Amino acid sequence: MWSGDVAARAHADDRSVDDIGETSGEAEDASSVRDSVEQLLGGSRRYTIVELADKAGVSVDFARTFWKAMGFPNVKDDARIFGDIDVNALRVMGSLIDDGRIDTTTAISLLRAQSHTTDRLVLWQTEALVDGIARKLDLDDVSARLVALDRLPEIVDVLQSQLTYSWRRQLGALMVRTEAEVTDSGRPELDPLHMPLARAVGFVDMVAYTRRSTELGSQALADLVQTFEYASRDVITTHGARVVKTIGDAILFVADDLDTAAQVASELLKALQAKENMLPVRASVVWGGVLSRHGDVFGPTVNLASRLVDVAPAGSILMDQASAQVLARTPAAGKYTMVPREVAELHGLGQVSPIELRRLPA
Repeated sequence: MWSGDVAARAHADDRSVDDIGETSGEAEDASSVRDSVEQLLGGSRRYTIVELADKAGVSVDFARTFWKAMGFPNVKDDARIFGDIDVNALRVMGSLIDDGRIDTTTAISLLRAQSHTTDRLVLWQTEALVDGIARKLDLDDVSARLVALDRLPEIVDVLQSQLTYSWRRQLGALMVRTEAEVTDSGRPELDPLHMPLARAVGFVDMVAYTRRSTELGSQALADLVQTFEYASRDVITTHGARVVKTIGDAILFVADDLDTAAQVASELLKALQAKENMLPVRASVVWGGVLSRHGDVFGPTVNLASRLVDVAPAGSILMDQASAQVLARTPAAGKYTMVPREVAELHGLGQVSPIELRRLPA
C-alpha cells in the first residue's frame, strides 16, 4: 500500500528546500517528491515571474502582489517556478478586477483569506495523516512523515472534493444566516460604539495550562490539546454556535443569540470536566457588537469576554452586568441563576462587576 522504503528515505541526505517550500536535491526521495508536486500542480515549473505576468495579461507588479498575497516569498526574475496552473489563477483574478466585479484591495484580501485558510488546512490534514500512520504502523514521527509523503498523492482528489463540498456548505449556511440577520429587527440594541454585527461572544480556557504544559511529554500534551479542541468544537457546533479560533489553551466562539451562547458555555464546562486528564476549565459569555474581519471578530465585546475569562474561577462562567440583563429578559433566563461576584479590575477595561452564570438542574 505504501510506496518507497521508509528506512532508506529516513536516512536520505543532500536535501534542501527552495524558495516556495518544495524539496530539492539529488536524493531519489527528493526527486519522488518533486514528481508528485509537478503532478499536483499539473505540469512542470517553466515560467519566470515576468513570463507568468505576460501570459496572464497582467503587470509584473500585480503578479508579484498576487504571489505575496498567497503567502509566498519574493522570487527572482529568472527563477522558473510557475506553471499553467499559476497562469490560469492569475488571469482569472486579473479579469475580475478588469471587468469591475472587484477592486485590487478586495482581490488581495480574497487571496490572503484563501492562502491563510488553505495553509492551515493542509498542515492540519498532513498532521492528522502523520498521527494516524504513526499509530497504525507503530512508526516514529520522521518515518510516519515519509510514509505520509508517499500517501498524499493517492488521496489528493478526495481531499480536494471534500474541500469543495465543505466550502459550498459553509458558504450556503453563511448566506442563510446573513439573510436572517439583515431582516431581523428584534435584536437587542448594540453597544454605543455601533459595531455592525450583534453577537454573543464566548471564551473557554484551561486553567494552569502554561505550568502543566511544561510537565507533560509531547504525546501527553498533544492528547490534552486535541481533547480540549475536539470536545469544544463538538459542543459548540452541536448547539448552533460557531468556532472563531483556538488560541493555545483557549477557544473563542460566537453565537447569534445569547441563549445559545449561555447553553454552549454551560455544556462545554460539563463536557470538558468529564474528560479524563483534562485540566480545570472556565468560561465567559458577553453580548454586544463586533466587527468581523479576516475570519476573526474584534471590538470591545471580544476584549471584555477575554478579560472576564482571565478572572473566572475554575468551573465557572462569568458575564458582565449588561449581558446578564439581556439574558434575564429571554425565555432561557429560567434555566439559570445569576450570582454577583466581587468587583474585578480588568486589564485595559477598569473595574467590572462580573455576574456568575449557573445552570440550574434540569
